[in-house]
Amino acid sequence: MASNPTPQRVIRVDDETWSAYGQLCEEKGVARSADLRMYIKREVAEWRKKQTLDRRLKHLGEQPGDDIL
Repeated sequence: MASNPTPQRVIRVDDETWSAYGQLCEEKGVARSADLRMYIKREVAEWRKKQTLDRRLKHLGEQPGDDIL
């Protein structure tokens, strides 16, 4: 058992896809749960970057004198 276990989540995936995903992960040498966590972390990191960029762009648009451009 992991020293800092993460909460378990329930997802719905059809049996055929789940089985194929298990084979894929086995070939990659990673557990399905670890692969899913890595994917989710990548997606969230990209989303956070986009959120930060959007906030910065919005802030720049609110600066006085932007009508000069």
